[in-house]
Amino acid sequence: MTDSDTWTRIGESAFRIVVIIAIGLLMMWVVHKTIDRIILQKEMLRLQNHSRRMNTVGKLLKNIVTYVVYFIGGLLILSEFGIHLAPLLAGAGVIGLAIGFGAQSLVKDVITGFFIILEDQFAVGDVIQTGSYRGTVEVIGLRATRILSWTGEVYIIPNGMINEVTNFSLRNAVAVIDIAIAYESDVERATEVISGHLAQFQDENLVKTPEVLGVQSIGASEVTLRVTAECLPNTTAAISRKLNGELKKALDENGIEFPYTRMMTYQRNEKGGAKNGA
Repeated sequence: MTDSDTWTRIGESAFRIVVIIAIGLLMMWVVHKTIDRIILQKEMLRLQNHSRRMNTVGKLLKNIVTYVVYFIGGLLILSEFGIHLAPLLAGAGVIGLAIGFGAQSLVKDVITGFFIILEDQFAVGDVIQTGSYRGTVEVIGLRATRILSWTGEVYIIPNGMINEVTNFSLRNAVAVIDIAIAYESDVERATEVISGHLAQFQDENLVKTPEVLGVQSIGASEVTLRVTAECLPNTTAAISRKLNGELKKALDENGIEFPYTRMMTYQRNEKGGAKNGA
């Protein structure tokens, strides 16, 4: 107790411990502020109802940073008390290796789920397709994602199996409607009728007025005209159904026929000649 060198070493160790704690707290404060700034920028780019998920991502990242700083700081403090870290690190490495081999699929699911959330690939409420599964995202977890199809089935997909994703909710969609008219019908008149009716067509899901692109194809008994309509995400089916009904009504009112199957018949007279008829 009277050895001055001992007290000097204790004082130096205490000072280093205080410095380690101070540096750790400073690092956590800086990283947390950086995460808050990044999350704020993400919220401004996404829709308002996705802010809750972005806040969850921020909390997750902050917790990870906190645990890492605490772990490193704890090891440094233990080293100040003369505890050798090599055996502890070796033991932790062996345990981590055993867990990694025993739960490879779980680790893959968690890592993939983390990057899905971090990169904001899709959000709850988005309509996506991954593989043969398509539907509305209900839950995004670190291990699995739950998708509800439009027919009511619920798909629970491990995140490690999500390799490719198509998101239908990020941009406006285009509804494509092909209208077939009879081969004998006047194409220009049909185009004018359709264009005039489209100019009066209104729907809350439309972004701009639909337009006729022109003749898409010519078949044996029909000419196909293509109509496109830019609409809000995930509304192409509803717009297509409504446009089909409205255009059918408009063409009927103007006497423009739709294609139908025609049969040519031949009749043989008594003299062996033949005459044809439709």
